[in-house]
Amino acid sequence: MLILPWIVAVAALLVAGMALLRARRVARRADRLMESYWELRYEVGQLQARVDRLDPAQAIQAPEPSRGGPSVFIPVSSLKR
Repeated sequence: MLILPWIVAVAALLVAGMALLRARRVARRADRLMESYWELRYEVGQLQARVDRLDPAQAIQAPEPSRGGPSVFIPVSSLKR
């Protein structure tokens, strides 16, 4: 009768161990992706600076933020009327 709880406990430990390993792997991948993202952002900035030096008149401008107030939520049900 005591064998079933032990089997369940061992199975739970195995599942927990596998979940921990997977979480660590996902965390390492997220770190690599974040590092790649910031490297690409840096390279884009460098290329933008080079383009600005080559032809400042045609430099890509960042879009200006809208002058309107904060966006307002409009429920779809009110649009159907």
